[in-house]
Amino acid sequence: MTRLRIAFINAAHEGTMTRRNFRRELDADLVEFDATSGHLPETTDFDGVVVSGSRSSVYWDEEWIVPTKRWVGEAIDAGVPCLGICWGHQLLADVLGGDVQDMGEYEIGYREVEQTGDSRLFDGVDERFTVFTTHSDAVVELPPDAEEIAANDYSNHGFRKNRVFGLQFHPEYDTETARDVTEGKDLPDERKQRVLDGITDENYAKASEAKLVFDNFCEFVREVREDETGANDADEDEDETDAEPSAKAA
Repeated sequence: MTRLRIAFINAAHEGTMTRRNFRRELDADLVEFDATSGHLPETTDFDGVVVSGSRSSVYWDEEWIVPTKRWVGEAIDAGVPCLGICWGHQLLADVLGGDVQDMGEYEIGYREVEQTGDSRLFDGVDERFTVFTTHSDAVVELPPDAEEIAANDYSNHGFRKNRVFGLQFHPEYDTETARDVTEGKDLPDERKQRVLDGITDENYAKASEAKLVFDNFCEFVREVREDETGANDADEDEDETDAEPSAKAA
């Protein structure tokens, strides 16, 4: 079986760590596009799409955001499975008709999230699980007909609609990324230090359970690809069968 070919929409303005983290966690060939510099795919001919986090907000007036929304919408309409992480989660919700707003506060650090729906994305993950979070925007209203699949006391942390999945937390983070991101935040020194003190090997080990979402998403993408390949083969067989009487008659 050929490896999955996934469009990786990198919305991080300095995407080196983001690139490394997603390439480490996803068992697929990632074709990377630097969305912030206007680099987007010319086609939706991919097995899946993954949209990263960003320091921007989905409602900001930055020239690269509208084209990114447009392309992601086209991928969704084409039936391509999509996974959004943090900003990507918010972008997918926005494209599908949900509402993203500033929370008026910051959630950051290792925290617990609870499954609130039955989703294959969390196969093998405990009902309550540890994740690393860093966001000040949240999906305050889900897209029409979307199902919430995770949340905590701050906000929605996951939704699904058909072949689209969004996760607010960062399952791809390692401890180096968590420290780097925390140190770059404009937060009171005392709070920042509490978060840094919590970035330990023990907490990272707990949060590593959530990395299963990447394996589960890739398995879902494989199933979609196999189903569609089988359907296309069946259509071709039917076309050949329909053509036979005409050929004989001729």
